[in-house]
Amino acid sequence: MSIRLSKETEKRLIGSIQRYFSENMEKPIGDLKAALLLDFCVQEIGPTVYNRAIADAQAQLQDRVADLDSSCYRHEFGYWNRQDRASKR
Repeated sequence: MSIRLSKETEKRLIGSIQRYFSENMEKPIGDLKAALLLDFCVQEIGPTVYNRAIADAQAQLQDRVADLDSSCYRHEFGYWNRQDRASKR
């Protein structure tokens, strides 16, 4: 599965890379070089970030599912217990 960016997102990211280079590096970077750097980052770094995000989401969901037992559990067959307590009064 490859990570695909919308054209608008890609355009904004290329602009962000160019701004970063112009403010933090000795030379500015052109459109082609910024696009190549973006492609490299998406292909090389993107899967690691994506996998971490999926693992974090899975952990969050597993915590919520595990909590279902304590937050949603209801005792079964409680009718007669209530009746027995009421008759003892």
